[in-house]
Amino acid sequence: MSDTLIRLAVDDEGGPEIFHSVQGEGVSTGAPRVFIRLSGCNLHCKWCDTAYTWNWEGTPFQHEKDEKFDLSAQTISLSVSEIADRVAAFQPVGIVITGGEPLLQQGRLPEIIAAIKAAAGPVWVEIETNGSIKPGAELARLVNQFNVSPKLFHSGNDTDLALKPESLTVFASLPSTWFKFVIGEPEDIAEVDQLVRHLKVGADRVMLMPLGTDTPTLRQRSAWLTDECLKRGYRFSDRLHIHLFGDTRGT
Repeated sequence: MSDTLIRLAVDDEGGPEIFHSVQGEGVSTGAPRVFIRLSGCNLHCKWCDTAYTWNWEGTPFQHEKDEKFDLSAQTISLSVSEIADRVAAFQPVGIVITGGEPLLQQGRLPEIIAAIKAAAGPVWVEIETNGSIKPGAELARLVNQFNVSPKLFHSGNDTDLALKPESLTVFASLPSTWFKFVIGEPEDIAEVDQLVRHLKVGADRVMLMPLGTDTPTLRQRSAWLTDECLKRGYRFSDRLHIHLFGDTRGT
């Protein structure tokens, strides 16, 4: 098997963040999945709940928690074969490759998927991405479900970096793509409406999810966000893992 190295995030014990849980967001909410969290991101959301994958000491990026992380302590490199063996040990029915932004290591993702299927058998493959990097044809062929979460203005990212029309158009053309938008305030939804019209995406492929990392905040925002979904025909996504486990790694 391959000795190609992949950069992953670490869990609370310093090991690779590969874990078995239920999917907490999007159209697969509640489904059992093995998560593989890669490290590194090309965007820097000020409210990101996995800032340990990108907000390194010495970088100029701003985050609402005003916390920086040691790159060497927060990343670990594993070979493709090691990843496949760890995933196969859970006997998964499905996997989620997440981040950070996993498409930064896109060239290695087909190899990871192939190795996992060789070790674990047929599995459902999901990739969580911010949608700013265009997926190649080989990767698109191997992925059952893209969970694309474009970052709106309130994320603090430059729109020219976060919302790449060429990349989002490719995702929109794939029947395997679902779009999920993080919503903090009602005015954020107008930006979603405009983007959905531009991409010509059906409302049934669009999900709105409240911003928040604790149950009271999510519940407060969910109260008005569900009404907005009903008005537009969008789907609503909760954050199940937050309610079950809190804002913690490896869940």
